[in-house]
Amino acid sequence: MNIFIRPQAFEAISFDLDDTLYDNRPIIVAAEKALQQFLHPNYPKATAWQFDDWRALKSRMLRQSPQLRHDTSKARLQMLELGLIELGYDTEIAKAGAKAGLAHFALHRSHFKVSAEVLGLLAQLKQKYRLVGITNGNVDYQRIGLGDVFEFVLHPGLGYPQKPAADMFELAASKLALPLDKILHVGDSAKSDVDGARLAGCQAVWLNPGFGVAQKSLPQQQLPHIEISSILQLKQLL
Repeated sequence: MNIFIRPQAFEAISFDLDDTLYDNRPIIVAAEKALQQFLHPNYPKATAWQFDDWRALKSRMLRQSPQLRHDTSKARLQMLELGLIELGYDTEIAKAGAKAGLAHFALHRSHFKVSAEVLGLLAQLKQKYRLVGITNGNVDYQRIGLGDVFEFVLHPGLGYPQKPAADMFELAASKLALPLDKILHVGDSAKSDVDGARLAGCQAVWLNPGFGVAQKSLPQQQLPHIEISSILQLKQLL
């Protein structure tokens, strides 16, 4: 644990989810594979495309409509609809396929449990602090085992842009009825989590490297108050 700025008293801890409390990379790979396995028998024209084709479409779509970056579920829904249309399906079939495909992806995207070790840590922290989640992803926190430890989890969308924008930090402070500086935010991203939290007025803990990652990252604009290399080092807050 490295302390760059001595933390002040805080009452709540907000957590990023993906790559902070678990390794999200294999989960997304498995969910995308499950999506392909759903599309191919139900929409056979989709067999003409591989993962790279869908990713190229998503990149093109986000360049044309950058606001979709702030709602990952909506972005995937539109990607699937556009892709099915480009593959030769009419609009009505593409819309239905996109909706069904997104539901299938979402089912597998949250088809795991946070480790007992991490859940045990969160349960201990909850005895002393209020705990919430602030994530740029769309995982179902109830299904992955976080429902008993977090008061709520905020996701981008519905007018709230993703981190590092201050909006979700400010919303969390409002829902907690706490000043922003009484929130300690924990996350793996130097930009989204550290810069976002610091610029919003929160205190920040940087998990560097992220969960399941070996290579450390470099800071962006802001230094965190604390840098840790394992989420379990948060036991020192107890």
